[in-house]
Amino acid sequence: MSRIAAVLLCLPLVGPAQNSPQQLMQQALAAQQAGRFEEAVRDYRVLVKQYPNIFEIRSNLGAALAGEGQYAEAIAEYEKALAIQSDPTVRLNLALSYYKSGNLEKARDTLKQVHAEQPANMQVIELLADCYLRLAQNREVITLLTPVQSAYPDNDAVTYLLSTALVRDGQTAKGQELIDRILRNGDSAEARMLMGTTEYMAGDYTRARADLQKAIQLNPHLPGVYTYYGKTLLKSGDQVGGQKALEEALQLDPNDFTSNLDLGLLLRQIHDYSGAMRYFRHALELHPGDPGVRFEIASTEAAQGRLPEAAGDFESLIKDEPDFREAIWQLANVYIREGRKADGERERALYMKLNASRQAEGQLAAKGSK
Repeated sequence: MSRIAAVLLCLPLVGPAQNSPQQLMQQALAAQQAGRFEEAVRDYRVLVKQYPNIFEIRSNLGAALAGEGQYAEAIAEYEKALAIQSDPTVRLNLALSYYKSGNLEKARDTLKQVHAEQPANMQVIELLADCYLRLAQNREVITLLTPVQSAYPDNDAVTYLLSTALVRDGQTAKGQELIDRILRNGDSAEARMLMGTTEYMAGDYTRARADLQKAIQLNPHLPGVYTYYGKTLLKSGDQVGGQKALEEALQLDPNDFTSNLDLGLLLRQIHDYSGAMRYFRHALELHPGDPGVRFEIASTEAAQGRLPEAAGDFESLIKDEPDFREAIWQLANVYIREGRKADGERERALYMKLNASRQAEGQLAAKGSK
């Protein structure tokens, strides 16, 4: 505050504001600290209009905007502040705004920068690990957290994140060892969810359902618990219950990628194409360029009879992922439905060629393992 005041004392405030720069700054800070973010934003906007290159005003405006939930604008202000002056705290606030807005890739990349600047900051480590986990980058979680968990074995948050990554990476024995450590501290939603996740991945849906139900009873706000409960119910044949659980997951976190994707698949299965597309589009916003989501969008367009759009989306996907055999096969079918028989036959031939190549690779690998 003193640095800001010193700077503002040297600058005349131009415009209709009756308060001095120092008074306006104090007023904005007081409003921000009291949680009156709308007032703080209003005052900071007056200041930033006159003094656009003062780092503290830009960063405080970003914080007030984030407090209001206006993350896109907060991100813009944080980026402008960082262009004036590099600062790890503001960079962390920028990462948090990306995280809360659902842009996990940007949050991850920004947190990696903060982690390089503050390698011992546990908040940064846990947030970065959570981003990796939500992006299904389990190996990155394991690399990041294994030494941290060894150094801080009583940190349940770190143990939970690491054990979840190990289970999802197929390292169930190592994951179970860490789950047992959590259980030694008493029954918990986190341990029950991990057990349920492990059982789900092993195909034991009866036990998974029971443990995930228990996790929900212990903590209905645990991130991801309704997602895996919904997936388990769907695998158990309970479509209505599965849909309800996935919708509950999105009530808690509208930016849950897996629940958006699974709900899209479920709605498409019952021919609610517009509803499915809504969830697929949001999933693609959360994971820009994701090949799987792009495939589902193009497939839904084909199911709707929107053949030109489907062909264009499949073509774009195959350009980026030339070995995506299912996309090639679907594109061939779309071409044939459009009356483009020669193009369809060409794509089917390519599909068969890739299939034969994949089978040959599998046979060679099998021989090499003997």
